[in-house]
Amino acid sequence: MAFSSRRAGGGWASSLLPTARHGGKQNRKLRKRGAGAVIDFAISNFFTIGLAITVTVFLVIVFRFAAVPQPLRFRGSSQVRSFRSRKPVAHKSPNATNLAASVDITTKDLYDKIRFLDEDGGAWKQGWRVTYRGNEWDEEKLKIFVVPHSHNDPGWKLTVDEYYERQSRHILDTIVETLSKDNRRKFIWEEMSYLEKWWRDASDVKRDSFINLVRSRQLEIVGGGWVMNDEANSHYFAIIEQITEGNMWLNETVGVVPKNSWSIDPFGYSSTMSYLLRRMGFENMLIQRTHYELKKELALHKNLEYVWRQSWDADETTDIFVHMMPFYSYDIPHTCGPEPAVCCQFDFARMPGFVYERCPWGKYPVETDQGNVKERALTLLDQYRKKSTLYRTNTLLIPLGDDFRYIGIDEAEAQFRNYQSLFDYINSDPSLHAEAQFGTLDDYFRTLRDEADRRNYSRVGEIGSGEISGFPSLSGDFFTYADRNQDYWSGYYVSRPFFKAVDRVLEQTLRDAEMMMTFLFGYCHKIQCERLPSSFSYKLTSARRNLALFQHHDGVTGTAKDHVVKDYGMRMHLALHDLQVFMSKAIEVLLGIRHDKNDQNPANFEPAQTRSAYDAYPVYKAISAREGTVQTVVVSNPLEQTRDEVVMVVVERPDVTVLDSNWTCIKSQISPELDTDQNVIFTGRHRVYWKASIPALGLQTYYIANGFVGCEKAKPAALRIFSPSKQPSCPASYSCSILESGTVNISNQHLTLTFDTSHGLLQKISHKDGRSNIVGEEIAIYSSTESGAYLFKPNGDAEPVSLPGGLLVISEGHLVQECYSYPKAKWDKAPISHSTRVYNIENTIQAFVIEKEYHVELIGHDFDDTELIARYKTDVYNNRIFYSDLNGFQMSRRETYDKIPVQGNYYPMPSLAFTQSSKGERFSVHTKQSLGVASLKDGWLEVMLDRRLVRDDGRGLGQGVLDNHPMKVLFHLTVEFNISTPADPVSNSHPLNPTLFSHLVGAHLNHPMYIFIAKSPESISAQPPPRSFSPLLASLPCDLHVVNLKVIRPMSYSQQLPGEPKFALILHRRHWDSSYCRKGRVQCSTMAHEAVNLFEMFRGITVLSAKPSSINLLHDDTELLGYNEHFAVGAQEGHVLISPMEIQAYKLHLQLQQ
Repeated sequence: MAFSSRRAGGGWASSLLPTARHGGKQNRKLRKRGAGAVIDFAISNFFTIGLAITVTVFLVIVFRFAAVPQPLRFRGSSQVRSFRSRKPVAHKSPNATNLAASVDITTKDLYDKIRFLDEDGGAWKQGWRVTYRGNEWDEEKLKIFVVPHSHNDPGWKLTVDEYYERQSRHILDTIVETLSKDNRRKFIWEEMSYLEKWWRDASDVKRDSFINLVRSRQLEIVGGGWVMNDEANSHYFAIIEQITEGNMWLNETVGVVPKNSWSIDPFGYSSTMSYLLRRMGFENMLIQRTHYELKKELALHKNLEYVWRQSWDADETTDIFVHMMPFYSYDIPHTCGPEPAVCCQFDFARMPGFVYERCPWGKYPVETDQGNVKERALTLLDQYRKKSTLYRTNTLLIPLGDDFRYIGIDEAEAQFRNYQSLFDYINSDPSLHAEAQFGTLDDYFRTLRDEADRRNYSRVGEIGSGEISGFPSLSGDFFTYADRNQDYWSGYYVSRPFFKAVDRVLEQTLRDAEMMMTFLFGYCHKIQCERLPSSFSYKLTSARRNLALFQHHDGVTGTAKDHVVKDYGMRMHLALHDLQVFMSKAIEVLLGIRHDKNDQNPANFEPAQTRSAYDAYPVYKAISAREGTVQTVVVSNPLEQTRDEVVMVVVERPDVTVLDSNWTCIKSQISPELDTDQNVIFTGRHRVYWKASIPALGLQTYYIANGFVGCEKAKPAALRIFSPSKQPSCPASYSCSILESGTVNISNQHLTLTFDTSHGLLQKISHKDGRSNIVGEEIAIYSSTESGAYLFKPNGDAEPVSLPGGLLVISEGHLVQECYSYPKAKWDKAPISHSTRVYNIENTIQAFVIEKEYHVELIGHDFDDTELIARYKTDVYNNRIFYSDLNGFQMSRRETYDKIPVQGNYYPMPSLAFTQSSKGERFSVHTKQSLGVASLKDGWLEVMLDRRLVRDDGRGLGQGVLDNHPMKVLFHLTVEFNISTPADPVSNSHPLNPTLFSHLVGAHLNHPMYIFIAKSPESISAQPPPRSFSPLLASLPCDLHVVNLKVIRPMSYSQQLPGEPKFALILHRRHWDSSYCRKGRVQCSTMAHEAVNLFEMFRGITVLSAKPSSINLLHDDTELLGYNEHFAVGAQEGHVLISPMEIQAYKLHLQLQQ
């Protein structure tokens, strides 16, 4: 999504014109040194030089008599990348509080150093006047690879289908036809969502041509995910899914596996992505949208190419090489060199006769001919040389493309024809010391690595990497992105939060369905029980792809046109519906109720929560609970540990009893269901709560009965109400009293919460041991007349929403206590109401969690150009340092800088943020959906909930964000105290890890119990036998998470060869801070530093074999992926031993035990 055609804004053409200001620049390569320096170098590197000579002789022999492996990995290819192991692997201690990598550069150091002055650099506005001496290429000629590309968004201004029909299908046709004419032409393609559509429509001739172009290396598939995913909001589960879906389709269809990542348009970059790519077998990455001041700083020191290392990787096993593009955009004016006014003259699709806008700098491209080729070629080469000085090597990458380019033959021919003429001239003159050609990303990286092998670009004292010599190592992430001035792209962390929430629900539901399908096939020994999973395989694949599609950097970001957002929403809604119907049927088979289910049979169960439309919030189905009837409830636990938890269903009558699967009475609580509208507080329905115990990855049956003799009925909660005006009537079956005090408490055995009665806001948390914490909850709203879908640009500080005199309802029961607040505000209706809950249940996660639910309705013109936040003004004083997660996978240290505006101090929060005092107290906010977070003052933590914006922010979307929906935002708040001395956030620049308890809280929040209700009640006299499903022999360790357990190829399951692994198990070992409670407050008995036996994991299923695999399930060579030797050796023996933070995938061959 280039700035020339979109996301550009106005007023840049004139400001990008060259100026006469000169800037000094150090010599690019200090190769000419004195004789003394050479002698000193030879002596100090005597053994290294000797080893290099030996290795060189050996390689000459190998390459003389052996075939060189091909860089593209077709089916059956087993190419292995060389890795320079330079030090013994230091195995990580399982109890290490914080793992820390040694690197040359951290993004924190860059932020500390940069002054963020936005100085005008002249022609290269965000840089400086670039110069060169002219002899830099005398010893090593400049090798220029011009890489044609077309960026195809799977949805933005048009839907994915609209873009495909109007543009993308024609672009792919054009690529095949024009590349076939001349084998010197090259191209790269990224998005599999479009390629899969084209493949279905293409003739066999076109398909064969496409494959031949890939095999001949004219066409490279880069990235190869279903989409080019966002990296701020997407959860790592969804990222893995979308890349795997694209890569596997590509491998099965075209026979190739990508090894180079091309990510030019996501709005900032996460180190989680570099980790996942490394563990998927990728070798190189290219990125573009990073803060312009960071680009300038890296370019000044020739550090735009580096090795990205995880901040926790002390062993250098996660290193991956990265190329960062240096300029403002990825369009042609901003990729050939530092002067866009010159570069635009070489975008030949802007010549008269084409549809693209003319160059805004006043000079236009012209056809290259014999009369102008010399001048044109030398002008272009001058830009190439200037760009080359920003990098260490003499291998240069020049992207040649933009959004939806190469749409027709004439356009493609204009680019290829003119550039080939320019190349021919440059290549014909040896005195230019340059060679230019079309290339792929792989051509570039292979040539660069070859040059880096031949020439030592390492610097004195540089840590570098064993992955590739001559480049610095870097750790950290690249948020928050700014493209110019004070324009920080932190708004999209929150835009369209309703659909961000749907995205996470779809992820959870897909994962649950994947596991159910695995168990259906795994436990099946009759053809009848294969009918259901086999008939559902197409819909499961469709659901995978609909989730994958939404991870696009204009999908989950909330930065598409309204009708495109609707299209994404409807696709996710359809996927959710299909998955829920399948799961409703699957539980019948797994519980032994029916074995002959298929996709055509009606389901006898339905989810307890359903959505009526793509844009509707889920509502609870109410159980009728008529006298003399019983209704079956099935509770599914998607986590890998047994869960004891309070669960809830809605009933129409309060006189109910809860029974377990043995028909034993269970103590329960009944509470009135409250509406979000304070004019109708009580809905007339009721919530029944009870403590459920569900086996790991299993199912348990319960019954809601009315009239069951011998059981105590659900005990009603007591209500207390504060209302400054008319007192609402008390619902039948409950006792009510009036609240008159200025504060009110709710509590359980561990926590007491104090609220300001008049404002309805949480003030204080008191703990069982006598300690207490100020929370100071505040609901506030920013006025933002310049914000848009991408940008957050507030006019000032946020103003409080809540005024004195709101309505407050306290519900107190023996299992759940709740405070529901209806704030008074200056508007007729406040944009928010909220509830706070604590649970009374011993030895569970819930007992230590404060559940905070915000009902947000930022709807109507009263709230135009506003952005709503929840702010906690705590006494956990943190010096404005806090930690937010990256993609639900790892934490990143954040620090609020005065030299950066408020919007630049906001960061993505996909699932967790916490503050920590110097004494060790921690205040954490866990979330079920991706949002934005900041700590603007000492002890504060604020989270943005929703935003409603009238204006476009000048980044090409052409509209504001006004399609808000009523929604609920669910947080789990926790306060923890250390048991040993923790790391100090101020002095320790590395990210801190969540506690074990925090990991478990996040897992429970993001993988809630799934509840199914029988569609029809039965007579209370019909008592079926006990029904439960427990697939694991034992709970897994508390720090080991099942990312997924899935059928690898569901649509071809029955066609796979006998003995071929059909299932995949992906595991993640969480790393946790041992300065805090080491048993997660729930007496965790096992940790993952003890090996788990895969062969003895499942009850009733034998694991015949376990093969280690890449995360995308396409590589079996674990050394290629950077794993230690324990992975491969352990898998053969069935032993799972995973280092902290690592994700490992296994392909399983399962067989039902006879």
